Amino acid sequence: QVQLVESGGGSVQAGGSLRLSCAASGDSAEPVCMAWFRQAPGKERDWVAFVRIDGPSLYTDSVKGRFTISRDRAKNTLYLQMNSLKPEDAAMYYCAADRGRYEYSSCASTGRYPYWGQGTQVTVSS
Repeated sequence: QVQLVESGGGSVQAGGSLRLSCAASGDSAEPVCMAWFRQAPGKERDWVAFVRIDGPSLYTDSVKGRFTISRDRAKNTLYLQMNSLKPEDAAMYYCAADRGRYEYSSCASTGRYPYWGQGTQVTVSS
């Protein structure tokens, strides 16, 4: 079992920055992949970034160079540093954790993740 609690969302002007945090707790195996997804009203939940326990991370094209995903294993916390925010980044941001098993499914797929946070809202004004 893994519980995820997000924080750090808010409202910023275009070009500003936010850092999202996702605190994980529970007795399950440490996740192999942890990821951030985002969902705007009336839209699908889209993958933003993931980081694997062995280090590699990937980003969706629209956030490359602006967002940085990181993972503090000692603190069981996932972060998303968001810089140069754009209005199109506005969404509810969700963190996700897998079961702690190496699997063939993509870490960018919602289907990999049984554990989700409640989401934190990010608003970007132009």
